[in-house]
Amino acid sequence: MTGTTTARASGLRGPDFGSYRPDEVTWLLKDLSDIALEGAIEERERRIQSGAAHYAESLPIEYQPGEEYQRLFHTTLAASAQRLAEAVGVVAELILAERHSRPTLVSLARAGTPVGVLIRRWIEFAHGISSPHYAVSIVRGRGIDTNALRHIVSDHDPESVAFIDGWTGKGAIQRELTVALREFEQAGGPALNDELAVLADTGHCTATYGTRDDFLIASACLNSTVSGLVSRTVLNRDHIGPDDYHGAKFYRELAPFDVSGVLLDTISAQFSAVAQRVPERVQEIVASDRTPTWAGWQAVEQIQESYGLSSINFVKPGIGETTRVLLRRIPWRVLVNDAEQPDHAHIRLLAAERGVPIEVVDGLAYSCVGIIKEGA
Repeated sequence: MTGTTTARASGLRGPDFGSYRPDEVTWLLKDLSDIALEGAIEERERRIQSGAAHYAESLPIEYQPGEEYQRLFHTTLAASAQRLAEAVGVVAELILAERHSRPTLVSLARAGTPVGVLIRRWIEFAHGISSPHYAVSIVRGRGIDTNALRHIVSDHDPESVAFIDGWTGKGAIQRELTVALREFEQAGGPALNDELAVLADTGHCTATYGTRDDFLIASACLNSTVSGLVSRTVLNRDHIGPDDYHGAKFYRELAPFDVSGVLLDTISAQFSAVAQRVPERVQEIVASDRTPTWAGWQAVEQIQESYGLSSINFVKPGIGETTRVLLRRIPWRVLVNDAEQPDHAHIRLLAAERGVPIEVVDGLAYSCVGIIKEGA
């Protein structure tokens, strides 16, 4: 088993792994930073689509957008910081009220990690409570890292565990989490609450959310440089043994471009400004019908059928998922419900840089949808 051996019990923390402060998150991951796992995006896509490889066995060479896009990121972050801060506060308060008064925050690496850090900051800001926060790996089709779960429940009350992600797209990760936690319990582990806590539940598949609007979450705009300089997680038998955590890389060489701290500080600086609105918003959500309808999954199935796609996995709905397609995959086209939607400015720029057509679709269930090129 190659790679850097990780002391499983302790996990990984910055600055040795990742750029977040050591108190902000413990990564329950194996450090694979010294292993060449990246492949050319075209070859990687071909192997994944042909079934020759699973997407989690390697890493994409992440597309680095140009200077204009980087400037747009900062403009977008400044404009959306209050709305993001409010969503963070709402989710944090729902967790405290409905889950546990002293929660153990477990983010799904990596998109969930900055959100978990922000929720942890809110709980400390509003209640003076320092919550433990872990980042663990979950892989579509392969489940959650059970070694990481066993570590968490050995140190914390299982009833306190709250799983966190950035947003729901069609709901694939929510489904994966539900199945994985059921299997964990059947294997002798404690029962854990499988309901994701997210800033934006665009897929209508959870009851713990800040909003169900498909709005721009700035952490979706970039890759590792907005996520603590940590890669996507890796589950590859060549490097991950049965007793290891899932793996990831720390991209130290990207430190000059890291805006992870800027994102966190810009949003948390708005906590005081939204503190009075958050309780009102929580009351509105609690009083509403939050029953998951899985409307997003149904909408994606309709898009799959309309465009003759062989798999639902080629359809990536919502602003966050569309951005990911443009940054990491081989995009075929982007669907939008409004050609001039301000939240799509970065998507229009990325699409232009990569030569991807944008199609306006009336009545689109999401504000935008990215479609991966089939047969790439």
